[in-house]
Amino acid sequence: MRSSTLFRRINRHHVQPRAAHQIVKPAREVCVPPVDSIVEFGAYVQGKKVPAMGIVEALDLVRTHNDTPDGGKAFVWVGLHEPEAPEVEWLSEVFGLHPLAVEDAVKAHQRPKVERYGDSLFMVLKTVAYLDHDELTDNSEIIATGEIMVFLGVDFVVTVRHGEHCPLTAVRERLEDKPKLLNRGPSGVLHAIADHVVDQYLQVADLMQLELEEVEATVFADVSSRDINRIYQLKREMLEMKRAVTPLQAPLSALPQRRAIPSEMREYFRDVGDHLSRVCEQVESSNELCSSILQAALARSNALANEDMRKISSWVAILAVPTMIAGIYGMNFDFMPETKQVWGYPAVLALMVTVCVLLHRGFRRNGWL
Repeated sequence: MRSSTLFRRINRHHVQPRAAHQIVKPAREVCVPPVDSIVEFGAYVQGKKVPAMGIVEALDLVRTHNDTPDGGKAFVWVGLHEPEAPEVEWLSEVFGLHPLAVEDAVKAHQRPKVERYGDSLFMVLKTVAYLDHDELTDNSEIIATGEIMVFLGVDFVVTVRHGEHCPLTAVRERLEDKPKLLNRGPSGVLHAIADHVVDQYLQVADLMQLELEEVEATVFADVSSRDINRIYQLKREMLEMKRAVTPLQAPLSALPQRRAIPSEMREYFRDVGDHLSRVCEQVESSNELCSSILQAALARSNALANEDMRKISSWVAILAVPTMIAGIYGMNFDFMPETKQVWGYPAVLALMVTVCVLLHRGFRRNGWL
């Protein structure tokens, strides 16, 4: 749901007249609040969402509450989808985000990682989604990838999502329905996002396993070039998923040791790491199985081609005998043996049939026909 309550802060300056010889310098791009790219934002106090007019007001409300003796674990959660650079730069001024992390969030196409900038963390998660398809073509995709960048501070969480799949709306709704989970603070939101992404990994890995089992069941049937193309596509998609899942294992394993993660949340992140390890093992085994299936399909295709060549060669050898005899007796010479004999013609036909039958039986006995 797009928020319409944000407002733009634009400073108007008096324009001075310029002399004719003055050089006009290009104006610097003005940072603006995220309006078009924002999915939702909210201030959460004691596990409940409280109303706020805008992001700045929500942050002031949260920090005012945290400064009170009974305050703590109140935070702001801002969700963006494919924002522009000025919008992220405006957020960096509001929340004090590091410029390097802001640059990564805008450009996307980052490797899964966890970086620490002062008291805040910046985490990149690769997302995967299984695309339904009735029939595979040369340009069809099975797995789509995207990214989720998470800025984690003491009193804020900023999520930047790239890609059309793996939305975080369900994660936000699940947390809002359970105040106990929201009361864990920003680290609880990070855990919920990481757990949601890894669960998506498991679902996609299981669906890809079903695809491989279906292909494996038919690999020793009549293999055609189209079947090999399908297997190669699965192999390519498995490599794409491996590039998305495997690099996250090391950063997620080291995340519980970060000072920004409270001690009571470290066990939860270790649990997500265990699930990720299972996914990595399943993806690795599926990738090896796909390689074996591809090699078996190629070997089976070569065997079928060799079998066809043996059949063709056998029939060529059988037909070569009558062709040779007919060619000899078709020469225009007057003095040729058996040409004037009454039995010559049936004898030659009988010879052709006998040789062809003997060759056919020999090839059948050797398995060529």
